[in-house]
Amino acid sequence: MARLGVNIDHVATLRQARGGHEPNPVMAASLVLLAGADGIVVHLREDRRHIQDRDLTILRETVQTHLNLEMAAEDSVAKIALNVKPDLVTLVPERRQELTTEGGLGVTEHRDRIQAMVQIFHDGGIPVSLFIDPDVNQIRAAHKVQADYVELHTGRYANTRRQKEEDAEFDALVQAARLAAKLGLRVSAGHGLNYRNAKRLTGIPEIEEFNIGHSIIAHAVFVGLERAVRDMKNLLA
Repeated sequence: MARLGVNIDHVATLRQARGGHEPNPVMAASLVLLAGADGIVVHLREDRRHIQDRDLTILRETVQTHLNLEMAAEDSVAKIALNVKPDLVTLVPERRQELTTEGGLGVTEHRDRIQAMVQIFHDGGIPVSLFIDPDVNQIRAAHKVQADYVELHTGRYANTRRQKEEDAEFDALVQAARLAAKLGLRVSAGHGLNYRNAKRLTGIPEIEEFNIGHSIIAHAVFVGLERAVRDMKNLLA
């Protein structure tokens, strides 16, 4: 069964809406793990719109399973990551105007920069994942820059409206996952996945982990965080 990493950014988004202390994303992480999640995912954005530096520090002290830090390939955030030492760094594209990450990292277009960043983290003893579209050229580029993992961007698959479109995007994910595994890259997937569309992807054996945030936190508003996580774990089983 694939592992489940739960992104708790939106708990922090709710907190930042009032600028106070509640709800506490660190407490949410504890509840998520008690409910059976295999790890915690957070994105430390340059504009600090949700997760704050203090959150990350406390999460590193409290998360005993797996802490995945998403970040842009920026030196200032890299310094924080090297100090905190998450279990995995996932490099993602980032634009200040976007509501959420809009696509995969352009590894082929920014190969030198990304390769340098991967080396910095490897020197610091931290494995690296690259959040990329299910494109064979990006997969090959991720292998060339010596990434350890790729996280396949499932946004296009999640946003399809017709079965034919979904089938095409699913096939692209299958081919990308197979190539990544063949090249020795470990594979995860995420973005836009929910209780309706995630199940089909469990049929791709190369995908070791699903990273899901918004739909779980949204479901938790109605049923509670523990049940929301358990429902997703059962769906992925």
